Amino acid sequence: MTSAFETRPATPAVPITFVTKATWDAISADLAEPARQFARSSGFVAKVGGYLALPDARGEISHVVFGLEDDTAKFRDPFRAGQLPGLLPPGVYRFANVAPDHAHLATLAFALGAYRFGRYRKSEAPEAKLVPPDGVDIADITRMAEAAVLARDLINTPSNDMGPEELALAAQHLAQRFDAKFSCIVGEELTRQNFPLIHAVGMASPRAPRLIDFSWGDPSHPKVTLVGKGVCFDTGGLDLKPSSSMLLMKKDMGGAANVLALAQMVMAASLKVRLRVLIPAVENAVAGNAFRPLDIFTSRKGLTVEIGNTDAEGRLVLADALALADEEKPDLLIDLGTLTGAARVALGPDLPPFYTNDDPLAEALSACARRENDPLWRLPLWPPYDSWLDSKVAHLNNAPSGGFAGSITCALFLQRFVEAAKSWLHVDIFGWTPSAKPARPEGGECQAARAIYCLLSDRYGR
Repeated sequence: MTSAFETRPATPAVPITFVTKATWDAISADLAEPARQFARSSGFVAKVGGYLALPDARGEISHVVFGLEDDTAKFRDPFRAGQLPGLLPPGVYRFANVAPDHAHLATLAFALGAYRFGRYRKSEAPEAKLVPPDGVDIADITRMAEAAVLARDLINTPSNDMGPEELALAAQHLAQRFDAKFSCIVGEELTRQNFPLIHAVGMASPRAPRLIDFSWGDPSHPKVTLVGKGVCFDTGGLDLKPSSSMLLMKKDMGGAANVLALAQMVMAASLKVRLRVLIPAVENAVAGNAFRPLDIFTSRKGLTVEIGNTDAEGRLVLADALALADEEKPDLLIDLGTLTGAARVALGPDLPPFYTNDDPLAEALSACARRENDPLWRLPLWPPYDSWLDSKVAHLNNAPSGGFAGSITCALFLQRFVEAAKSWLHVDIFGWTPSAKPARPEGGECQAARAIYCLLSDRYGR
C-alpha cells in the first residue's frame, strides 16, 4: 500500500486545525483577516465533518479547518479525521491542535481513511500525506493500517477470484514474507487426516476444501493460536439462503481475512509468541453430494454432530480446526468468524460480541477495544443453554431449534471442541461496513484484529 504518511517533508506542512461550534469563534479570531473573511464568505460554521481550505495571499492553501463534535455531544467519533484523505487536495499536512490523548486514533484514522479498493476499477488513492504528530508510534500505526488493507482487500474480492485456493495462496504469501512454516491439507486428504467436518461442508464444491496451517516464532515462547472461518462463499447448502441473504456471502471468509491481518501485525511487530494460524477454507455449495439436514458426522474430536441446518456450516469447519489447535494445548486460542445473524440482530454490524470464560482476558480485551476504537462487547457462555445443543441420535446438533440466543449457542457449540487450551476467546464478527463512516469505507472491514493485537502486545511484548 502507498503510505499515508510523510516523515521528511520537503516543504512546510499545511496545518489542519480541528474546530467545533463552541471553539470556532475563538479560533477564527486568531486567523489573518483575509482567511477569516474567506471563511465568513464561504459560510463555514464548524459543523461536524465540515471542511474548509483557507488560502494565503498567493491563493495557495495556507490552513485547513475541520469540524468535530462538541464536547457535549452524545457521541464523538474518534475516527472523524478519517474523512480528511477524501477531502484534502494533494499535499503534505499536519495536525495543528490534536490533543495528545487523541493523536493516536486521529493518525490511525487518517491512514485507514486513505484506503481504496481498486482491483477491478481504477480508483485513485488520495494524495494527501500527513506528518505524524510527535509522540505517536508511527511504525505501529503503519502495521495496523497495512493489516486493515490486507483484510479489506481479501473480503472485497469477489468469490470467483477468492475461493479456497486463492485464500490459501494469500496465506502462503504472508507466511513466506515472514519465514513461517506453511502447509495445506486439500480435498480427500482431509478425510484421511481426520478433518471430516471441514470435508463435509466443502465437498459439494468443485473448488476443493482445505485446511491452511502455518507457524511462526520461537517455539519456547507462549503458544498463541488463531483460527479463522474461511467460507469463501456460502449458499447455505441444501438449506438454501434466499437471494437477499446470499448477496454479501463473499464476506463469509471475513474471519480468515481478519486472522491473517492479525497474524501480519503480530509477525511484523516481532511479538514474543509462538504463533500458529489455522484456516479451514471451503465453499458451501449445492450439488448431488452436498451434506444434508440430519446427516451425522464424527468430528475430529470424536463427538458426533447431527446437521440441524446446512447453513450453520461455519461452526462445523471451525470445530475441526479448534480440535486440532486444542491438541497442542496453546496458552491462548482465539477464533474469529462471520458466524451468526443473531449477533447482528443483537448488536448490529459495528459491535461484534466476544465470548470467554477468562475474566481477566475479557477485561483486558475490552480495554484494548476502547483504546483502539475497535469495539467489542462481551456476551456470556450461558451454561443453561448448553442443553439446547443436545441431539437424540448424536452427541450434539449444529443448529438448535427455537431460534433463541443464536450467537450464544454457536459459541457453546464451539466450546465443546476446546478443553486443553489454557484460555479461549471466540469473536463473532460481521466483517463488513454497510455504509461508509469516517475511516471505514463501505465494504470489507478489519474487525477485532486491532483490539486483539493490542492485547497480545500488552501481554507478550516485543
